[in-house]
Amino acid sequence: MGLLSYFRKESPKKGSAKLAKDRLQIIVAHEHSSAASPAYLPELQCEIVAVIRKYMDISSDDVKCEFIDKAEDGISVLEVNVALPRNK
Repeated sequence: MGLLSYFRKESPKKGSAKLAKDRLQIIVAHEHSSAASPAYLPELQCEIVAVIRKYMDISSDDVKCEFIDKAEDGISVLEVNVALPRNK
């Protein structure tokens, strides 16, 4: 009986293999999402910061640009989030 239960246990290798597979899927998804953004995005972000700086004092970290490509809908979205300072 003990011998049969030994073979029925899930071996640690199966658990670590699943964990490695899950990690790899996350890495591939992250690389895919970053590769989908256009090459001009960092330059566009710098230009947006420069335009906003004409009117108020912000840092480069206050502007976040994200490119979202919805291939199934045929739509690309540029999302720009700007953290504006509070008025004193």
